[in-house]
This record gives sequence, C-alpha cells and structure tokens, in this order.
Amino acid sequence: MAKLGKRTAAAREAFAGKENISVEEAVELIKANATAKFDETVEIALNLGVDPRHADQMVRGVVSLPNGTGKTVRVAVFARGPKADEATAAGADIVGAEDLMETIQGGTIEFDRCIATPDMMPIVGRLGKILGPRNLMPNPKVGTVTMDVKAAVEAAKGGEVQFKAEKAGVVHCGVGKASFDAAKLAENIRAFVDAVQKAKPTGAKGTYMKKVSVSSTMGPGVSISVDSATGN
Repeated sequence: MAKLGKRTAAAREAFAGKENISVEEAVELIKANATAKFDETVEIALNLGVDPRHADQMVRGVVSLPNGTGKTVRVAVFARGPKADEATAAGADIVGAEDLMETIQGGTIEFDRCIATPDMMPIVGRLGKILGPRNLMPNPKVGTVTMDVKAAVEAAKGGEVQFKAEKAGVVHCGVGKASFDAAKLAENIRAFVDAVQKAKPTGAKGTYMKKVSVSSTMGPGVSISVDSATGN
C-alpha cells in the first residue's frame, strides 16, 4: 500500500470520525485542511433518491450562488447580427454561428457555458453528441436558449451554476473557493442545496436527498447533516 504524504495523512486524521456534521463545522474543516499551493475549489455532492434514466426522475436546474464561484467562466454564444454584438458587449468570450460549430466539431471547446438564441438551435443541435455529455448543450429550461443573451451572459459570469443528476443520481458542483469567508461558503452551500431541493422531480419516491457531502479539490470529503444543509 502506498505511503500517504504528510499533508494527506494529517487531513485524514482531522476528518476521522466526522460525519453528518453541520454546514458551518464542515466548512471550517475543509478550509483548515485545504493546504495545496493553489486556491482549492470547494465541491459539493448530493446523493439523491432518483433514477435519471426515467424522464420523470431527472433532476436539472440552475442557481445563482449568492457569493459567486470564484471561478472565471468562459462563455460561448451562438448568435448572429445584433444579438452577436449584444453578446460581445456583455462579455462573451466566443461568439459565432456556423464558424463556431465547425470549431467545436474540430475538437476545440474553450468555454464552460454555451448560450444560444432560439434561431441558432438547428445549428447547435448538430453538436448534441459533443456538447450533451459535457453538460454544455444550451437548454431553455436553464435559460441558455434565450433572446436575452445579455442577461444570460452576465448571469453565467456572475456566479450562476447549472446542475444535472448523473446516472447514479448524484449531483455535484463547485460552490466556491477555500479562500472564501466561511459564512459565504456556508451561504453558497445552502443556496445550492435549496435549488436542488426545489428541483425535486414528480417521479421521485421515498427519501429524495439521501446524503450531502463536501470536499476541497485535494482533500477528503465529509458528510453534512441533511437538516443542516436544508436549514431545517
């Protein structure tokens, strides 16, 4: 068995015996042990009682984290004419139409969020097999297929995050940086959990939110009390 590094061993020792703790305690634990040479991302994972293979159990949505993510989000917009100009003025990193489609088909994907005006969807639709698995496909349900590209770009740049349940019913997301104030991280965590709670699908049976856990990029994970995460 490989020998653990001092930092990893110390973190595991600090986390030992800690489970189902409060959001505040978890945040302090994560911050104290995020000792990498870069500003680690604080990540949350929710285990849900759903099977996303069934349409009536799919969980997806969008939420604006009150304190942002601390991450620079690169935004691509499919638009033409005045809407393309509007996207550029709002701060979009890449704006195009057929040329952007060809770039993506060529294997270059240099963005974290993709927005499209409705008239661009016949073009974007050809990219489903590329963008879909990366959760980058524009979707009207999360506000990324819209004529208001200015608002969509500004929301993406300002801390709005999308979420979608994976095959095992897990939803995960970055909710800030380890350098964030503890109270701001806790606020972001509760805002994200609240959004997932509100996105509960009609087909969900039994316990919906089974487990909530947080970790930093390089650190161990710790489970949070569902009641604490949901504010109950």
